[in-house]
Amino acid sequence: MSLLPALGIISLALITRLMPHPPNFAPITGIALFSGAYFSDKRWALILPIFCLFITDIFLGFHSLMVVVYGGFLCISTISLFLNKITLWTVLGASLFFFVVSNFGVWFLYYPNTWVGFVQCYGLALPFYGNTLAGDLFYTAFLFWTTEKLSSLNYRLI
Repeated sequence: MSLLPALGIISLALITRLMPHPPNFAPITGIALFSGAYFSDKRWALILPIFCLFITDIFLGFHSLMVVVYGGFLCISTISLFLNKITLWTVLGASLFFFVVSNFGVWFLYYPNTWVGFVQCYGLALPFYGNTLAGDLFYTAFLFWTTEKLSSLNYRLI
């Protein structure tokens, strides 16, 4: 499959970030994992998730945690460059990594930097993790499954 259909699939997933959706049910982790695994030009793999975030943040609003959020997704993309295969464990690990990193930023900026503040921050964040995990699993599966189906269709047509 060429670059154009892959970018089309990512665009579809990206549009969903702008549509009403449950909190934290978003495509960016899936895009970061897919980009790192799919694109042979690794610059695309690193730039695309950050570009997607930036474009949608223009509409959704910029915030004080952007460095933490963008850095977390950049790390996920970078790690996916070195993996031979994206598995369920990869998605679970990426989801957990982002949860820990992003909420560390929330704790550091918005809570008392004490053990009590730390526990309170992560405790209040836990209800959102279910949507994060569901979104990460859904969009990662969507991106890889759709690419596989389009590739197999393309192969059969030749």
